[in-house]
Amino acid sequence: MPGLSPRLREAVDALPLTPASRVLEIGCGPGAAAREVWRRVPAGYVHAIDRSPRAIAQARAGSTEELASGRLALECVAIEDFTSEARFDVAFALRVGGLDGRHPELERAALARIRAVLAPGGRVFIDGGDPLRELTSRVLDDRQ
Repeated sequence: MPGLSPRLREAVDALPLTPASRVLEIGCGPGAAAREVWRRVPAGYVHAIDRSPRAIAQARAGSTEELASGRLALECVAIEDFTSEARFDVAFALRVGGLDGRHPELERAALARIRAVLAPGGRVFIDGGDPLRELTSRVLDDRQ
C-alpha cells in the first residue's frame, strides 16, 4: 500500500470490514485511511469527516477517483455536529481529541452523534489499543 503509513496500515487492517461495509471515518485528515478503506469495501461506502477545511481540501485533492465512484464522501464537519441519514456498520477515529478523554463534554457530544449514526450492531474503534480499541456498547451508553 504505497502512501499509507505503517500506523494507518495497521489500523485499517484491524477494522472488521466486509465488502459491503458502510464506514464512517472521524478525523480523516488528508484521507489516506479513507481511500484505503474504500479500496477494501468494493460494494460498500465510506463517509470521512474532519473539522479542518484544509484537511478536507487535501483529502478531496487526493481522492478524485474515489469521489467519482460515489462510494466515498468527504465532509468538513466536527463529529459533535455530524448528522446523517445513512447508518454505518463501522466507525473509527485515530488521534481525535474529542475522543481521548481529555474533554468530557466534547466526548459526550461526539459519542451521542456516533450512536445516532450507527446501524444496529455497528462497531466503533479508536486508537489506543493494539492497534485499535473497540468502544463497547456499555462505554458508548455510559458516556451519555
